[in-house]
Amino acid sequence: MNQQDDKSKVELKKSQLILIIITFVVVIALLFGSEVYLWQKSSAELDQAMLNVRKEFQQQINELQKEIETLKQNSGSAKERIPPAEAEKFIADQAKEVISAIKSKDMSKLSTFIHLEKGVRFSPYSHINLDSDPVFTAIQIKNIFKDPTKGTWGVYDGSGLPIELTFEDYYKKFIYDQDFANAKEIAYNQIIGRGNMINNNFEVYPESIIVEYHFSGFDPQYEGMDWESLRLVFEEKDNFWYLVGIIHDQWTI
Repeated sequence: MNQQDDKSKVELKKSQLILIIITFVVVIALLFGSEVYLWQKSSAELDQAMLNVRKEFQQQINELQKEIETLKQNSGSAKERIPPAEAEKFIADQAKEVISAIKSKDMSKLSTFIHLEKGVRFSPYSHINLDSDPVFTAIQIKNIFKDPTKGTWGVYDGSGLPIELTFEDYYKKFIYDQDFANAKEIAYNQIIGRGNMINNNFEVYPESIIVEYHFSGFDPQYEGMDWESLRLVFEEKDNFWYLVGIIHDQWTI
Protein backbone atom coordinates (compact mmCIF):
# COMPACT_ATOMS: atom_id res chain seq x y z
CA MET A 1 0.00 0.00 0.00
CA ASN A 2 1.49 3.36 -0.98
CA GLN A 3 1.67 6.51 1.12
CA GLN A 4 -1.09 8.23 -0.86
CA ASP A 5 -3.52 5.42 -0.06
CA ASP A 6 -2.63 5.67 3.64
CA LYS A 7 -3.14 9.43 3.63
CA SER A 8 -6.54 8.97 2.01
CA LYS A 9 -7.44 6.53 4.75
CA VAL A 10 -6.39 9.08 7.38
CA GLU A 11 -8.80 11.62 5.89
CA LEU A 12 -11.56 9.00 5.72
CA LYS A 13 -11.07 8.05 9.36
CA LYS A 14 -11.11 11.72 10.35
CA SER A 15 -14.42 12.15 8.52
CA GLN A 16 -15.83 9.10 10.30
CA LEU A 17 -14.65 10.49 13.64
CA ILE A 18 -16.31 13.85 12.99
CA LEU A 19 -19.55 12.09 11.99
CA ILE A 20 -19.54 10.05 15.21
CA ILE A 21 -18.99 13.17 17.30
CA ILE A 22 -21.86 14.98 15.54
CA THR A 23 -24.12 11.96 16.02
CA PHE A 24 -23.17 11.82 19.70
CA VAL A 25 -24.10 15.48 20.21
CA VAL A 26 -27.46 14.94 18.50
CA VAL A 27 -28.24 11.85 20.59
CA ILE A 28 -27.34 13.63 23.84
CA ALA A 29 -29.56 16.56 22.82
CA LEU A 30 -32.45 14.17 22.17
CA LEU A 31 -31.93 12.50 25.54
CA PHE A 32 -32.03 15.87 27.26
CA GLY A 33 -35.20 16.75 25.37
CA SER A 34 -36.78 13.46 26.29
CA GLU A 35 -37.03 14.58 29.92
CA VAL A 36 -39.92 16.82 28.89
CA TYR A 37 -41.91 13.95 27.44
CA LEU A 38 -40.74 11.00 29.49
CA TRP A 39 -41.77 12.56 32.77
CA GLN A 40 -42.72 9.18 34.12
CA LYS A 41 -39.09 8.04 34.06
CA SER A 42 -36.89 8.80 37.02
CA SER A 43 -33.94 11.16 36.74
CA ALA A 44 -31.63 8.27 37.65
CA GLU A 45 -32.86 6.23 34.66
CA LEU A 46 -32.27 9.12 32.28
CA ASP A 47 -28.82 9.77 33.73
CA GLN A 48 -27.90 6.11 33.28
CA ALA A 49 -29.16 6.15 29.69
CA MET A 50 -27.02 9.18 28.92
CA LEU A 51 -23.99 7.59 30.57
CA ASN A 52 -24.41 4.43 28.50
CA VAL A 53 -24.62 6.45 25.28
CA ARG A 54 -21.51 8.43 26.21
CA LYS A 55 -19.56 5.23 26.94
CA GLU A 56 -20.59 3.63 23.64
CA PHE A 57 -19.60 6.68 21.59
CA GLN A 58 -16.37 7.10 23.57
CA GLN A 59 -15.33 3.56 22.68
CA GLN A 60 -15.93 4.20 18.97
CA ILE A 61 -14.03 7.50 19.14
CA ASN A 62 -11.05 5.91 20.91
CA GLU A 63 -10.81 3.16 18.28
CA LEU A 64 -10.91 5.65 15.41
CA GLN A 65 -8.31 7.93 17.02
CA LYS A 66 -5.94 4.99 17.42
CA GLU A 67 -6.48 3.98 13.78
CA ILE A 68 -5.81 7.55 12.63
CA GLU A 69 -2.57 7.70 14.61
CA THR A 70 -1.40 4.36 13.21
CA LEU A 71 -2.22 5.38 9.63
CA LYS A 72 -0.37 8.67 10.03
CA GLN A 73 2.75 6.85 11.15
CA ASN A 74 2.48 4.36 8.29
CA SER A 75 2.00 7.12 5.73
CA GLY A 76 5.09 8.99 6.85
CA SER A 77 3.03 12.08 7.75
CA ALA A 78 4.29 11.98 11.32
CA LYS A 79 7.95 12.42 12.21
CA GLU A 80 9.58 9.64 14.18
CA ARG A 81 8.63 10.03 17.81
CA ILE A 82 11.05 9.39 20.66
CA PRO A 83 10.00 6.08 22.28
CA PRO A 84 8.36 6.40 25.72
CA ALA A 85 11.18 4.76 27.68
CA GLU A 86 13.82 6.95 26.03
CA ALA A 87 11.66 10.06 26.45
CA GLU A 88 11.31 9.33 30.16
CA LYS A 89 15.11 9.20 30.55
CA PHE A 90 15.47 12.55 28.80
CA ILE A 91 12.76 14.49 30.58
CA ALA A 92 11.48 12.84 33.79
CA ASP A 93 13.58 14.86 36.25
CA GLN A 94 13.00 18.15 34.43
CA ALA A 95 9.26 17.52 34.09
CA LYS A 96 9.11 16.90 37.84
CA GLU A 97 10.64 20.32 38.47
CA VAL A 98 8.22 21.99 36.06
CA ILE A 99 5.08 20.38 37.49
CA SER A 100 6.31 21.25 41.00
CA ALA A 101 6.76 24.91 39.98
CA ILE A 102 3.26 24.93 38.48
CA LYS A 103 1.76 23.43 41.64
CA SER A 104 3.47 25.94 43.91
CA LYS A 105 2.74 28.84 41.54
CA ASP A 106 6.46 29.57 41.35
CA MET A 107 6.33 31.45 38.06
CA SER A 108 9.86 32.74 38.46
CA LYS A 109 11.20 29.20 38.47
CA LEU A 110 8.81 28.11 35.72
CA SER A 111 10.03 30.92 33.48
CA THR A 112 13.54 29.43 33.47
CA PHE A 113 12.19 26.38 31.59
CA ILE A 114 10.23 28.30 28.93
CA HIS A 115 11.51 28.35 25.36
CA LEU A 116 13.33 31.63 24.80
CA GLU A 117 12.06 32.08 21.23
CA LYS A 118 8.74 30.23 21.09
CA GLY A 119 7.44 30.98 24.58
CA VAL A 120 4.79 28.70 26.08
CA ARG A 121 1.30 28.11 24.65
CA PHE A 122 -1.70 27.43 26.90
CA SER A 123 -4.40 25.14 25.50
CA PRO A 124 -7.60 24.50 27.50
CA TYR A 125 -8.46 21.33 25.56
CA SER A 126 -6.69 18.57 23.64
CA HIS A 127 -7.29 20.12 20.22
CA ILE A 128 -4.71 22.90 19.99
CA ASN A 129 -5.85 26.01 18.16
CA LEU A 130 -2.90 27.98 16.84
CA ASP A 131 -5.11 31.00 16.24
CA SER A 132 -6.75 31.29 19.66
CA ASP A 133 -4.54 29.52 22.21
CA PRO A 134 -2.40 32.29 23.76
CA VAL A 135 1.40 32.25 23.91
CA PHE A 136 3.47 33.96 26.62
CA THR A 137 7.17 34.69 26.88
CA ALA A 138 9.30 33.75 29.88
CA ILE A 139 9.35 37.40 30.96
CA GLN A 140 5.56 37.67 30.83
CA ILE A 141 5.14 34.48 32.86
CA LYS A 142 7.25 35.70 35.80
CA ASN A 143 4.59 38.12 37.09
CA ILE A 144 1.50 36.78 35.37
CA PHE A 145 -0.34 36.03 38.65
CA LYS A 146 -0.19 39.72 39.46
CA ASP A 147 -2.00 40.68 36.28
CA PRO A 148 -5.69 41.35 37.11
CA THR A 149 -6.81 41.79 33.50
CA LYS A 150 -8.92 39.18 31.74
CA GLY A 151 -7.53 37.53 28.65
CA THR A 152 -9.08 35.28 26.01
CA TRP A 153 -7.91 31.67 26.27
CA GLY A 154 -9.82 30.03 23.45
CA VAL A 155 -13.46 28.98 23.52
CA TYR A 156 -15.48 26.80 25.88
CA ASP A 157 -16.32 23.34 24.66
CA GLY A 158 -20.01 22.94 23.91
CA SER A 159 -21.11 26.58 24.04
CA GLY A 160 -18.34 27.97 21.83
CA LEU A 161 -18.27 31.11 23.97
CA PRO A 162 -14.88 32.77 24.51
CA ILE A 163 -12.94 31.78 27.62
CA GLU A 164 -12.38 35.18 29.21
CA LEU A 165 -10.54 34.83 32.52
CA THR A 166 -7.68 36.29 34.49
CA PHE A 167 -4.63 34.05 34.54
CA GLU A 168 -5.36 33.09 38.14
CA ASP A 169 -8.88 31.94 37.23
CA TYR A 170 -7.58 30.14 34.13
CA TYR A 171 -4.99 28.43 36.32
CA LYS A 172 -7.72 27.19 38.68
CA LYS A 173 -9.92 25.85 35.88
CA PHE A 174 -7.63 24.83 33.04
CA ILE A 175 -4.18 24.23 34.51
CA TYR A 176 -4.11 22.99 38.09
CA ASP A 177 -7.70 22.06 38.87
CA GLN A 178 -6.41 18.71 40.16
CA ASP A 179 -3.23 17.77 42.01
CA PHE A 180 -1.41 16.69 38.86
CA ALA A 181 1.98 16.60 40.60
CA ASN A 182 0.62 13.52 42.38
CA ALA A 183 -1.23 12.05 39.41
CA LYS A 184 -2.01 8.33 39.46
CA GLU A 185 -0.48 7.86 36.00
CA ILE A 186 2.35 9.58 34.12
CA ALA A 187 3.05 8.92 30.44
CA TYR A 188 5.93 9.99 28.22
CA ASN A 189 5.16 10.51 24.53
CA GLN A 190 1.98 8.49 24.90
CA ILE A 191 -1.59 9.74 25.14
CA ILE A 192 -3.61 8.29 28.02
CA GLY A 193 -6.71 10.48 28.21
CA ARG A 194 -8.84 10.23 25.08
CA GLY A 195 -12.11 12.09 24.72
CA ASN A 196 -14.43 12.92 21.84
CA MET A 197 -12.31 15.89 20.74
CA ILE A 198 -9.69 15.28 18.05
CA ASN A 199 -6.26 15.31 19.69
CA ASN A 200 -3.64 17.07 17.53
CA ASN A 201 -0.88 17.38 20.13
CA PHE A 202 1.79 15.54 18.16
CA GLU A 203 0.76 17.20 14.91
CA VAL A 204 1.33 20.68 16.38
CA TYR A 205 4.45 19.58 18.28
CA PRO A 206 5.96 16.87 16.03
CA GLU A 207 9.47 16.91 17.52
CA SER A 208 8.47 17.20 21.15
CA ILE A 209 8.39 15.12 24.27
CA ILE A 210 4.95 15.29 25.84
CA VAL A 211 4.53 14.34 29.50
CA GLU A 212 0.98 13.53 30.56
CA TYR A 213 -0.25 13.60 34.18
CA HIS A 214 -3.49 11.66 34.28
CA PHE A 215 -6.35 10.85 36.63
CA SER A 216 -8.67 8.14 35.31
CA GLY A 217 -11.65 9.48 37.25
CA PHE A 218 -12.87 10.72 40.61
CA ASP A 219 -16.54 9.78 41.13
CA PRO A 220 -17.33 6.06 40.65
CA GLN A 221 -20.84 6.83 39.36
CA TYR A 222 -19.34 8.35 36.19
CA GLU A 223 -17.31 5.20 35.45
CA GLY A 224 -14.23 7.05 34.28
CA MET A 225 -15.99 9.72 32.22
CA ASP A 226 -14.72 12.40 34.62
CA TRP A 227 -11.04 11.76 33.80
CA GLU A 228 -8.59 14.65 33.55
CA SER A 229 -5.06 15.17 32.23
CA LEU A 230 -2.43 17.87 32.16
CA ARG A 231 0.26 17.65 29.47
CA LEU A 232 3.60 19.44 29.44
CA VAL A 233 5.21 19.83 26.02
CA PHE A 234 8.98 20.11 25.67
CA GLU A 235 11.11 20.84 22.61
CA GLU A 236 14.89 20.59 22.41
CA LYS A 237 17.20 23.48 21.63
CA ASP A 238 20.96 23.53 22.24
CA ASN A 239 20.79 20.27 24.22
CA PHE A 240 18.12 21.57 26.61
CA TRP A 241 14.46 20.61 26.62
CA TYR A 242 12.37 23.78 26.90
CA LEU A 243 8.70 24.03 27.86
CA VAL A 244 6.60 25.16 24.87
CA GLY A 245 3.08 24.02 25.76
CA ILE A 246 0.73 23.36 28.69
CA ILE A 247 -2.36 21.41 27.63
CA HIS A 248 -5.37 20.65 29.80
CA ASP A 249 -7.61 17.76 28.77
CA GLN A 250 -10.86 16.20 29.98
CA TRP A 251 -14.09 14.72 28.71
CA THR A 252 -15.82 17.19 26.42
CA ILE A 253 -19.35 17.41 25.04
